[in-house]
Amino acid sequence: MTVEYLKKAEKTSATGEDNTRQIVTEMLDKIEKGGEEAARKYGRKLDGYEGDIVVGRAEIEAAAAQVPQQLKDDIRYARDHVMSFATKQRDSVREFEVELSPGVYAGQRLIPVTTAGCYVPGGRYAHIASAIMSIATAKVAGVKNVIACSAPHAGGGIHPGILYTMNLCGADTILALGGVQGIAAMAFGLFGGHPADILVGPGNRFVAEAKRILFGRVGIDLFAGPTEILVIADKAADPEIVAYDLVGQAEHGFDSPAWLVVDDRALAAKVMARVPELIAALPDVQRKAAEAAWRDYGEVVLCADREEMACVSDDYAPEHLEVQATDLDWWLNRLRNYGSLFLGEETTVAFGDKCSGTNHILPTKGVGRYTGGLFVGKFIKTVTYQRATREGNREMAQIAARISRLEGMEGHARTGDVRLAKYFSKETFNLQP
Repeated sequence: MTVEYLKKAEKTSATGEDNTRQIVTEMLDKIEKGGEEAARKYGRKLDGYEGDIVVGRAEIEAAAAQVPQQLKDDIRYARDHVMSFATKQRDSVREFEVELSPGVYAGQRLIPVTTAGCYVPGGRYAHIASAIMSIATAKVAGVKNVIACSAPHAGGGIHPGILYTMNLCGADTILALGGVQGIAAMAFGLFGGHPADILVGPGNRFVAEAKRILFGRVGIDLFAGPTEILVIADKAADPEIVAYDLVGQAEHGFDSPAWLVVDDRALAAKVMARVPELIAALPDVQRKAAEAAWRDYGEVVLCADREEMACVSDDYAPEHLEVQATDLDWWLNRLRNYGSLFLGEETTVAFGDKCSGTNHILPTKGVGRYTGGLFVGKFIKTVTYQRATREGNREMAQIAARISRLEGMEGHARTGDVRLAKYFSKETFNLQP
């Protein structure tokens, strides 16, 4: 490819990982050894929170009273969309049993995990939508016990909007803990005695690293880092909308990449001139985050044609991929690697993040090359079973015995032999490879 970088990032998604890993490893070790008191200590130190960790009914009702009716209606709209889409996903996978040969049956069952731990970010921003994406999806999957946690808001408990949404979506236990201590509490079964089978939900680099370290001991939704956006824009795209969409994601944090892939130098120049102006107009907290993100992680790539643009995008495998270009069906059929795809100017990442119905817990750092994001199937174990008639053993047991002996596994072979001897005692079989 002959791509040209009109803006090249100074940092990558791996920047600072070693230090993060050390901090998180030490925290997890201390919490596992110290239990609930260690988790409380980190809550007091990092969140400035002195209240009860397990949120009670009175606090939930008090939070609901603080949420305006319009916001409640909006949250229900988003929840209903997410649950409807998750239900369709669940219904697209089915249990079955098939007879593979006479007397040999194999089947598939779909079994929800027993306990899911849902992390809902509550630091710089109140991520109400993240509560919907994780908790509601788990409930649609049929998870029996859903634990949700979020950082206390300004030292005074979970943000009322988040708490209301957690309860609305069906969380069975809610913990006022953020960061690594929240992840650890759910993984180790603190404050309730139900260790999570799977941990899901977005978070900062410390939360992501905690999930990575715990993976294997528990399941996780996916390996993830700071949120990303890549916009593919051809010369027909509106540079104003492209610039707004890039800035909209850059406000997430100082390490949130925003990438633009174009086939038109003039369009790129307009967007690159407009982005700093839009960032400068943001409120102070968002402005500082977006400035750093665009300065250190933003990239603009000029390509020769749409095929080259698609190749570049697939190499990035971005979390959020917007296409603001002509012939959207071509892009839908051509693009391979992404977390969620937004086709056309009429949709944007914010729609998917908040309320359109697809899930916003998505792969980052190139993980979109081999997995999609959180969906109802992440909470469901697809397990298999088999059964056979005695007649079905006639052929299958011989084959299993011969393959086993070829592999040198005599014990395996004899499990076939003994059944043939019992079921067909008067017959002779060829049991050597």
